[in-house]
Amino acid sequence: MQRLAPGMEMAFSERITRLKSSLIREILAAAQRPEVMSFAGGLPAEAMLPAVDWAELPASMGQYGMSEGEPALREAIAAQARALGVPCEASQVLIVSGSQQTLDLASKLFIDSGTEVLVEAPTYLAALQSFQLFGAQCLAVAQKADGPDLAALRAMLEQHAPAFAYLIPTFQNPSAVRYSEAKREAVADLLDEYGVTLLEDEPYRELVFDQGSARPIVSRLKRASWIYTGTVSKTLLPGLRVGYLIASADLFPYLLRLKQSADLHTNRIGQWQALQWLGSDHYQAHLGQLREFYRVRRDAMQAALTEHFSDLATWELPQGGLFFWLTLKQPLDTRTLLNRALAEDVVFMPGEPFFVEPDANPGYLRLNFSHVAAERMDEGLRRLAQVIRDAGALEAA
Repeated sequence: MQRLAPGMEMAFSERITRLKSSLIREILAAAQRPEVMSFAGGLPAEAMLPAVDWAELPASMGQYGMSEGEPALREAIAAQARALGVPCEASQVLIVSGSQQTLDLASKLFIDSGTEVLVEAPTYLAALQSFQLFGAQCLAVAQKADGPDLAALRAMLEQHAPAFAYLIPTFQNPSAVRYSEAKREAVADLLDEYGVTLLEDEPYRELVFDQGSARPIVSRLKRASWIYTGTVSKTLLPGLRVGYLIASADLFPYLLRLKQSADLHTNRIGQWQALQWLGSDHYQAHLGQLREFYRVRRDAMQAALTEHFSDLATWELPQGGLFFWLTLKQPLDTRTLLNRALAEDVVFMPGEPFFVEPDANPGYLRLNFSHVAAERMDEGLRRLAQVIRDAGALEAA
């Protein structure tokens, strides 16, 4: 093995200077002790991971496959998307290694150092990390209870020319916001007007607790290019690492070539298992059980928050997804509370990293309700509330 001479440095890419560790992965690693109650990650409840049957797996699935993905799975996903109003054929579907890979491929396709990208404030932390790694200048538009601030969005588009807009309109991570129909139409009109490509991320669409629904924004676009991405990680098995993207015809060939250069193809064994479920009666039954299970845990968290956090924070009751988003009445940098919470065997996700400018946005936290059992939730949130209460008292002193 070649060794560097004293005083020499490794010739890493310029991009490595922007590489950041994943706070959420570090928190999850620290929360491995069984006594720790974790409200941090977006982990599905292990009790609801379905039993899967591998007995009929064809031996051919162990061979190399098509970069695009298994044809039958692409057909099933295209049919599912068309039912939502997304205008597509199977030829526009690319099976990816979890929807996280979609973010990586889109970053490679569009972003050079200094490229402007439009995001929500707050937005998905891992998306920010991916975009910023490739050198993006992220432009943040504030969220309201029913979607983005339209006046701010128009002003942003008048002053800038982002390569794409990254939006999570259905039970957004971390805020749990679901765009209204009116906001979806207005956003589509603005993206069409200014010619901005849309990257629409929908990992939580199936985790809905009311009768409300909303067509994807990409189904409303008339001129702008688009990428629509989803995953089976939240509804089936995250360990399969099976996600998908659907892209407008002008973008798909480039995304396919980028996929080919990244990993040749998504694992075929996981694709085969996903295909056994998608569109089937047993999958619909599983989704019904999953929604009811998570509704119970959401309601348990709502009751515990009302009991222990009413004097500390405000929040909205999420109508789907996996998260509550809290705004502290006394803003604190919630990152400074992690070690104190862990000492009480509780972990949570600080809200600051979900913003383009973390230090300018103190006083938020994201709480996951899927992972901790309902009977432990009250005690966990009581402990967390006390940590925040004590920190606020120290700061006020």
